[in-house]
Amino acid sequence: MAAVSLSFKRSDSIAEGMPEALKESRYQMKKCFARYVSKGKRVMKNPQLMEELEKSIDDEAEKAKVMEGFLGYIICSTQEAVVLPPFVAFAVRPHPGIWEYVKVHSVDLSVDGITPCEYLKNKETIYDEKWATDEHALEVDFGALEPSTPLLTLPSSIGKGAQFISRFISAKLNASSESMKPLLDYLLALNHGGQKLMINNTFDTVNKLQTALLLAEVFVSGLPKNTPFQKFEPRFEEWGLEKGWGDTAATVKETLNCLSEVLQAPDPVNLEKFFGRVPSIFNIVILSPHGYFGQADVLGLPDTGGQIVYILDQVKAFEEELLLRIKQQGLTIKPQILVVTRLIPEAKGTKCNQELEPILNTKHSHILRVPFKTETGVVQQWVSRFDVYPYLERYAQDAAAKVVDILQGKPDLIIGNYTDGNLVASLMATKLGVTQGTIAHALEKTKYEDSDVKWKELEPKYHFSCQFTADMIAMNTTDFIITSTYQEIAGSKDRPGQYESHHAFTLPGLCRFVSGIDVFHPKFNIASPGADQSVYFPYTQKQKRLTSLHPAIEELLYSKTDNEEHTGYLEDRKKPIIFSMARLDTVKNITGLVEWYGKNKKLRGLVNLVVVAGFLDPSKSKDREEISEIKKMRSLIEKYQLKGQMRWIAAQTDRVRNGELYRCIADTKGAFVQPALYEAFGLTVIEAMNCGLPTFATNQGGPAEIIVDGVSGFHIDPTDGEEASGKMADFFERCKDASYWNKISTAGLQRIYECYTWKIYATKVLNMGSIYGLWRQLNKEEQLAKEKYLQLFYNLQFRNLAKTVPIATDQAQQEAKPKPVAIPASQPSQNPIRKLLAICTRKHKGGQ
Repeated sequence: MAAVSLSFKRSDSIAEGMPEALKESRYQMKKCFARYVSKGKRVMKNPQLMEELEKSIDDEAEKAKVMEGFLGYIICSTQEAVVLPPFVAFAVRPHPGIWEYVKVHSVDLSVDGITPCEYLKNKETIYDEKWATDEHALEVDFGALEPSTPLLTLPSSIGKGAQFISRFISAKLNASSESMKPLLDYLLALNHGGQKLMINNTFDTVNKLQTALLLAEVFVSGLPKNTPFQKFEPRFEEWGLEKGWGDTAATVKETLNCLSEVLQAPDPVNLEKFFGRVPSIFNIVILSPHGYFGQADVLGLPDTGGQIVYILDQVKAFEEELLLRIKQQGLTIKPQILVVTRLIPEAKGTKCNQELEPILNTKHSHILRVPFKTETGVVQQWVSRFDVYPYLERYAQDAAAKVVDILQGKPDLIIGNYTDGNLVASLMATKLGVTQGTIAHALEKTKYEDSDVKWKELEPKYHFSCQFTADMIAMNTTDFIITSTYQEIAGSKDRPGQYESHHAFTLPGLCRFVSGIDVFHPKFNIASPGADQSVYFPYTQKQKRLTSLHPAIEELLYSKTDNEEHTGYLEDRKKPIIFSMARLDTVKNITGLVEWYGKNKKLRGLVNLVVVAGFLDPSKSKDREEISEIKKMRSLIEKYQLKGQMRWIAAQTDRVRNGELYRCIADTKGAFVQPALYEAFGLTVIEAMNCGLPTFATNQGGPAEIIVDGVSGFHIDPTDGEEASGKMADFFERCKDASYWNKISTAGLQRIYECYTWKIYATKVLNMGSIYGLWRQLNKEEQLAKEKYLQLFYNLQFRNLAKTVPIATDQAQQEAKPKPVAIPASQPSQNPIRKLLAICTRKHKGGQ
């Protein structure tokens, strides 16, 4: 297929330009659209649309003309089309985040622009025609509640929310003489434990503050730069200035000057600089309820390992940055960070039944475990992340009470993780009136194809009605969203991002989200994490290598004994090793990698395969998907007779040993492979590259940004195993010249050092916490209206959905005898939610 080189401006209209394009190739297009509608009602994905288009045109010259023209561009940019003969409705995405919907008549080729709502109704007709035509079907329009919120305009600006907010706040503060009042109010509210910071209540006007700043700046200019703040603190108190400006005369002067410039002529650079100095964040709560959250013997087994590694490293980075800032602010406050997770009484030898646990290598950070409770008491056993919804409301209440008790007050920032943590963070932040950030890690809607329209089929296993509803509530409640990559938000040229797929979607029979979340919203930010470089360091740093672990790693990789920890063996130890480590589920695609290897004789001749994933025995797992993948793995090993060439190791939870394991793989001149069908970020990619391992990673998601293909690693298509395994085989063929392996290894390390460190991450996120705190203050009225709408949606929709998920005591019965799931929304005309939401929306719009 020829690449389309046309450009498309956001102001251009597909609906306006498409009729002329159809007219130019009318004969071929009538044939094409006849093919589209020939099979009746259906949803067609882009590859099907392109295939039918190419089959409709016999003449190669004419085909090239169409494909390279505006029409080819439109079809190439179409993510899917809904066929309802004689009409075909197209969802066109010419650029990341930009969508247009058009409907074409297959006979006369007339074109009409349609709304997202109309497109979704067309799509629903395929799955639930009665509901699609019900005028009382529940529609949710979150976008209608933020009419004055400024949006970014360029796809290239997506994810730069904090910068955009800084520019917007600067303009707002510049608007009039009274416009500085919100900033003054923000500064007056700064305190810790009731102690005022920076300024006290003597300042009731901006002019008074400016005068005091001028006097103070002249005064400190006459002091030696290293003069401690305590030496001149009494003088500052005379002017109404409190602690928090700095630890020495030099840093105090810089902060005074920074605020003076903001008050005199606000600009984004000075505003961001000032908020990097404001003493506004000391206590942080991080929420991650599901899974076994521990530091030893467990890393979230079986369903959240990467998330826990991320959070533990995040906490260390936050604490280091907070301690540095507090010192530079001239304060002696001890910051506190609480990671709030679930207490699991049946902890299986881990510390997950311990309420409060210090986080290793930190001074002021702890894991706080709060149990899930029901009317009958504490839930004893582990609960899958797909089954947690009935417990979250009570959990949020219990956790909030514990947090306030331990911190002796409200936290300054609350950060949620994954669907459950983000929902609990939303409930807690709303209740306490605290700035909130959220991190998705993975949005399941994009991991399971068509899981929105096919939610009813998947409901008994995954409870996606709860999950997608919770995701929408959290996304729209939070003040800012932290993402690891641009792709996580807005995808790539050809594939929508995780968040972008929530722009407009439908759960037929339940709810139609005509406006879910807009990726041009300024709440989106990119802050890429790193890896703990005390654990993941290059294999070449011989003096730091953990040689005491080598005998255990030798046994793990090469012993010929099968046991609970490993199975299979490596006959030829001289071969390099292809290595992969991930959760054992469908999306992580470890069994896919095993099959690619099994099928590629050339690759098998060049390298061995070692995978670290899940349990080896299905009876050891409680996770439905993992059990299925274990059985699949065993069948693949038998099918391709991989014994002697493959080692399967059970999930490893010792991070320190895992770091040395990566380096031992590098010693063999091997490579790391991340074969996921989709990966939001890819912490293991960062870890492997930190250790100097050349890395092959999925081109679907974050790893495509981390790796520069062919330079610092390689992209692989997880849907084309033959191509992926061929790419690996070619690499190892070239590595017969050792300099090539070294070249890719070195380039990977350079990429990490330039872009992916925890220091950069912590600075960005803490600055977000401060800047979005002021943004909340500037948008109180609009925020309150949206908050009421979200509370209504939560109370009338999510609560009812959560009741359909069996609680832990019922799970054994449910698995023994599956029951149909009753969803309380198939009769929206009998449910007050739609009417109330509609009234709320109209009222906010001004009664339109």
